[in-house]
Amino acid sequence: MTAASGATLPRRQGLAARCGLGLAGLAALLALWWLGTDVLAPAGGMARRFAPGPTFVSLGELLTGSDLPMHVWVSLRRIAVGLGLALAIGVPLGLAIGSYRRLEAAVSPAMQFLRMISPLSWMPIAVMVFGVGDDPVYFLLTFAAVWPIVLNTAAGVQQLDARWLQLAQSVAATRWETLWHVILPGVLGHILTGVRLAIGILWIVLVPCEMLGVSAGMGYFILDTRDRLAYSELMAMVLLIGVLGFLLDAAARGLYRYWRG
Repeated sequence: MTAASGATLPRRQGLAARCGLGLAGLAALLALWWLGTDVLAPAGGMARRFAPGPTFVSLGELLTGSDLPMHVWVSLRRIAVGLGLALAIGVPLGLAIGSYRRLEAAVSPAMQFLRMISPLSWMPIAVMVFGVGDDPVYFLLTFAAVWPIVLNTAAGVQQLDARWLQLAQSVAATRWETLWHVILPGVLGHILTGVRLAIGILWIVLVPCEMLGVSAGMGYFILDTRDRLAYSELMAMVLLIGVLGFLLDAAARGLYRYWRG
């Protein structure tokens, strides 16, 4: 056995152990759900309508014989648009704030003030300004996601090794060449960290944002199941939101690990 294969084996064993512990934790969560809504719940009680059995049956029916995939697709599209707009605004702003101390001093108080306002506080104003539909949702999602991207990008610029910039100057690199070949690669890890944080915030804000008079999306679907008293479908939607959020976060973590090699 070579040294490389000998080092790989413990890593694989550690990964398998972590996966096993993670599955055990999920199994414990499922058991608590079952106990609270089935075993310990009184017969005929409201809690039994949210039990795992009816929920998984409804989830299978929704995934195969309804318009649920369309609602999921609409929500994911809104997440992509909100994240894209947040990146288009947040990365250039973060680069500027991280590069110029005076600009940071000028905008930091206003930025800290704005980011402490809950995005959901803007919901009535967003509807009055943008009307009903996708536009207020995009505004709220962008507002929620832009701050972690700005802050992490600025922090990445400020932590760049000054010798990299001196090397770029020594070879007469232009500002754009320095930005493209030195600064952006140097702060990419911080940007990806900001993206992961932004995805977590977006996923939390998305559902209430989709209760703003839109006609599709997971938030709309939850309201629809409540109005139809379809409680097992409502719980199935909650479960699906958790699964999709988990997968999005795992994808963001995987992208970061891939960048780090």
